[in-house]
Amino acid sequence: MAGTAVFGRAAEARDNIAPAAPVVPPKAASSAAGSSSSSSAASSSALVRTAAGRAADGSEEDARHASPATHGGGPQRVLSKRWSLEDFDIGRPLGKGKFGNVYLCREKKHKFIVALKVLHKRQLLKANVEHQLRREVEIQSQLRHRNVLRLYGYFWDARRVYLIIEYAPKGELYKELTRRGRFSERRAAQYVYSLSRALRYCHSKHVIHRDIKPENLLLGYRGELKIADFGWSIHSPSSRRKTLCGTLDYLPPEMIEGKEHDHRVDVWALGVLAYEFIVGVPPFEAEGNTATYRRILRVDLQFPNHVSEEARDFISRILRRAPADRMRLDMVSKHPWVLKHLKPRAAGDDAAAATSSR
Repeated sequence: MAGTAVFGRAAEARDNIAPAAPVVPPKAASSAAGSSSSSSAASSSALVRTAAGRAADGSEEDARHASPATHGGGPQRVLSKRWSLEDFDIGRPLGKGKFGNVYLCREKKHKFIVALKVLHKRQLLKANVEHQLRREVEIQSQLRHRNVLRLYGYFWDARRVYLIIEYAPKGELYKELTRRGRFSERRAAQYVYSLSRALRYCHSKHVIHRDIKPENLLLGYRGELKIADFGWSIHSPSSRRKTLCGTLDYLPPEMIEGKEHDHRVDVWALGVLAYEFIVGVPPFEAEGNTATYRRILRVDLQFPNHVSEEARDFISRILRRAPADRMRLDMVSKHPWVLKHLKPRAAGDDAAAATSSR
């Protein structure tokens, strides 16, 4: 049977969560992009307290489940139920993380394609990061934007927590950037535009991501950019935080100095990414952490000759030491560099055709 040849049966893969056979990913006509559902933050919190915070020795009741309430048709109907691993055919690994792996999966009844993030309770508890998982579930399950990866639901068993997330067929933006070395300014501008819109949406919901970098950006079926991995994100209506978090090359000066920070840390990261997309490396990269810290604090920007004057102006308006001096996200789409490189339909299509640029 063709389906069996593509996906390993969940019953066979249950112990190791490994594919029973190689997988050829299905076309994204079957992918999860563009669907909608809703999730209760209270139920998410209860899930994590039980799944990640309770008896890691597996003494709790096996195969307890939770999933978001859903409405409407299509993928929503597929995902509006209580889940177990038996409901999925497990495919090939999509990625590996510190606390578990992500697998390509197909919901058996409706053949709906998703990614399944499998996290090991013991590792979560050992690292004392169950609160981060709780935040990730609570925040990501509430977000609805085409440039934000969807979290559809979750369930757990005695040893693991499973997150049902949107499948992004074209994978990590980081791998695409590594493969090409750097992007054309046209393609970079389209990604920057899409990311700015997604960040504006998140900030309107009082969500600060705090770890924007190429590894946390995925590409959908049409090459559209999607923000993923909300493990360091925070819902902060007061907007002022002091936690040092994220990845060194993308940290803003206020974080390095231990000062309060707000949503503008994401704006800084947007500027760092704009530079990295065009040049191929982050702007403050140096030998050793101390040297990198110094360059960030000085905002030591140095542009290679191939970077256009418009791109230099755009990046320089964002990478400002004082958060209040940084370009606002609503001004990104009005900057000449972005306007020059946006396709006519991109303003209404979130630069979905970015991958066609070279």
